[in-house]
Amino acid sequence: MSATITEGFLDKPIFGIVSDAAGKLGVRAFVIGGYVRDCFLGRENDDIDIVVEGSGIELAKEVAKSVERISGRHCNVSIFKNFGTAMLKFEGAEIEFVGARRESYRHDSRKPVVEDGTLEEDQMRRDFTINAMAFSLQKEDYGALVDPFGGIRDLSAGIIRTPLDPEQTYSDDPLRMLRAIRFATKLSTPEQVFTIVPESIEAMKKMKDRMAILSKERIVEELDKILLTPHPSMGFHLADKTGLLEYILPELLKLKGIETVDGKGHKEIFSHTLQVVDNVAAAESAAIAEGSLKDYAPQEDGSGFVETVRKAPCVWLRWAALLHDIGKPASKRFDPASGWTFHGHEVVGARMVPKIFERLKMPLNEKMKYVSKLVGLHHRPIALVDEEVTDSAVRRLLFDAGNDIDDLMLLCNADITSKNPVKVARIKENFELVRRKLVEVEEKDAIRNWKNPISGEYVMQVYGIPPCKEIGLLKEYVKEAILDGKIGNNFEEADALMRSKASEMGLVECH
Repeated sequence: MSATITEGFLDKPIFGIVSDAAGKLGVRAFVIGGYVRDCFLGRENDDIDIVVEGSGIELAKEVAKSVERISGRHCNVSIFKNFGTAMLKFEGAEIEFVGARRESYRHDSRKPVVEDGTLEEDQMRRDFTINAMAFSLQKEDYGALVDPFGGIRDLSAGIIRTPLDPEQTYSDDPLRMLRAIRFATKLSTPEQVFTIVPESIEAMKKMKDRMAILSKERIVEELDKILLTPHPSMGFHLADKTGLLEYILPELLKLKGIETVDGKGHKEIFSHTLQVVDNVAAAESAAIAEGSLKDYAPQEDGSGFVETVRKAPCVWLRWAALLHDIGKPASKRFDPASGWTFHGHEVVGARMVPKIFERLKMPLNEKMKYVSKLVGLHHRPIALVDEEVTDSAVRRLLFDAGNDIDDLMLLCNADITSKNPVKVARIKENFELVRRKLVEVEEKDAIRNWKNPISGEYVMQVYGIPPCKEIGLLKEYVKEAILDGKIGNNFEEADALMRSKASEMGLVECH
């Protein structure tokens, strides 16, 4: 490969601007890291890192002046003095500037002691060889590839390798272990699978206890990125292989293995779970490409929801897939007549979600409730397949799922992983019947995000009573009647039924 690269890699005008600005300041500047890597992989990347042998902040300011002269518009520079970095935006790209530096670490922290350094010292501190490559922006060798650790060779071979000794690299910053797994997962394609070199895998096994110094937030950030890849299962298999899963999600480890009694064994839940996560990733990506998935945001006045077409994968749907069978170990039972059962595992799993989110310092708001809801409901559509698909059962499913019904159905469809093709075909055929019934009932009865036609205020007004348990009983009676199809989902029929039931309860209308 040529030692100097320009066409197709350094076409963006910003690189010429940075080159001129660096020359004016008398410093050397380089494009480094992910942008360089992705150039060779042919992947779009609008995050550009510039390393300068000097002040990154001063170079950013000088570049901003040039951008303003060219565009005629103000160019804002965000400065982060504590980190010695600066960032600006230009033509859709985010450009971050940092001074070249060398780092040293204390054993009890992943925060480095930072000193000014050279480009080579800066490349030595990088996590992996494929992220340590740089393009020169100097006039005399513009576009020259600076690759002291063979990153281009490793990239071509699909290898994740640290520039220095992996044990030292992972001990200094144990987050790099998760990043190695993330990059192997993210960069792998059907044409080329990226692997972590054996010495690095062994180092992870030795250094896994160093995970204890990481914040839960940074761990989850890496997990989210793994979950949003096309094949997340690869990342979790690697986390298991290296022993890191024990520190991340020990609940998943309990899904491993097959127990056998009287010659009867159950499905291996760990591998099944990861297959479901991959299935969800594939199905969601296909639905996004088709424009068939919707997102719903509540209107400010609370009167309804704003519907939009989903443009990007939902990480919370991926979390629901990862945790959908998390309650099976606690609910596993052996019945001599029918074999292994997991009755109520979805209820147990839904109760485990808040505890897992709390331990990992994940949001305990509507995101957690969404995941818990999908885990708790994921067996319902499948149960309908095995029973008669009644309007009443479908109404109740729509009532409980609300706007999350499409994600729930996607998850449930992904959960069909039997190796028996005849069984899979039968379940999927019946599953489509449930899907059609959902559309039919929703169009007819408008149950999604249902609101009771009878409010508590209305009951108090009609009967002149203060807040009391009778109001709740009447509302629940009306709700059940609508869900069972005994009356239509409208005020007139609900009001008539309420008055009839209230009379039986001895309530007298005000006149």
